Amino acid sequence: MRYVKIVHNDIVNGEIYVEKLVLYEETEYGILTLNRPNKRNAISRKMAQQLDEILDDIQQRPIKFLLIRSVGAGVFCAGGDLTELHGDLTEEDAYEALHIMKTVLHKILTFPVPTICLLQGNALGGGCELATACDFRLVKEDTTFGFVQSNLGILPGWGGGAILYKKVAKNFAFQWLTKGSIYGASYLYEKGWIHSIIKKKDWENVDTYLQPYISKSYDQMCFLKAQFLEALDVDELYEAMDRESSRAAKLWPSEHHQQAVNAFLQR
Repeated sequence: MRYVKIVHNDIVNGEIYVEKLVLYEETEYGILTLNRPNKRNAISRKMAQQLDEILDDIQQRPIKFLLIRSVGAGVFCAGGDLTELHGDLTEEDAYEALHIMKTVLHKILTFPVPTICLLQGNALGGGCELATACDFRLVKEDTTFGFVQSNLGILPGWGGGAILYKKVAKNFAFQWLTKGSIYGASYLYEKGWIHSIIKKKDWENVDTYLQPYISKSYDQMCFLKAQFLEALDVDELYEAMDRESSRAAKLWPSEHHQQAVNAFLQR
């Protein structure tokens, strides 16, 4: 595996952690890694900005597909960093804070070759939005996932709910977003949100279960993705994502949301 780029390594509030996005090239595909395990890979504003920048860079590279993954046991991504996305933001501040990850999700959605999300652990809220923006979701067995934003008095803030309506049956998307349920991998495989469940003993054999994608040519992958984007009507979908983000921002100052965020931060 050839090392290409580390975007960021930082110290925040006296706590040393690595907050970086890493790109490698191996067998002609890219790997983008979220690496903030001691914060459950929660997306900070700084990480969102880095994601936005690096996606612009990666899409210029002649890779067959982009693999998005994270490090750390048990959690793929816990969503947005609630220490920054706190409940006392105004509607305008909330919309501005949510906008960059909405842009990131749209860039992943419209990436010129297929995107594959490799989920080694659970995902909640924005973590599910990020995964839904990817074309394919491959998960480790015994993982769970939930669009839980409605339990916090809001909607998906990055536009991931609007994308969900395009990826699974509309009635199931409506149910999941409304109830805020957390489901197991097997159930979500039946619903079509998960494309493959990988056994724990096989998890490290990445190139084995990625072989159906690796075996395709670069031109094939470009044409297949272009066809998929034509079917999605991405311009209309971006407008739906923006409406969802705006509605989430309207709910941000609500008492229900403020109480839920404060309860989380006090745990």
